[in-house]
Amino acid sequence: QVQLRESGGGLVQAGGSLRLSCAAAGRTFSTPAMGWFRQAPGKEREFVAAISYSSVTTNYSDSVKGRFTISRDNAKNTVYLQMNSLKPEDTAVYYCVADTRVPRIVAGIGLNSWGQGTQVTVST
Repeated sequence: QVQLRESGGGLVQAGGSLRLSCAAAGRTFSTPAMGWFRQAPGKEREFVAAISYSSVTTNYSDSVKGRFTISRDNAKNTVYLQMNSLKPEDTAVYYCVADTRVPRIVAGIGLNSWGQGTQVTVST
């Protein structure tokens, strides 16, 4: 089992930036791909971004493409989400996820390793 812990959330004005971090511990070798989802109040959890172990493969939702960047530091077992040009509609709880492959994360099916989430609030 892999344990995931997010950090870096907070309150920011529209147009601002935040960087989320997700530290992984435990059997990280079993879930080399990592990613981010978010859930806004009253809405379903949605895919945001994913990255392969080698960082060669990344994938973004259309709503964040060009504004968010996912990256990772394997030496630290940590994945990051740099969020720029934030909008009020980015307000949500952001969850880190780990799985075997990027396509599985993008599909959002059968994902078992989740963090507790970190709140991001973007004010107007």
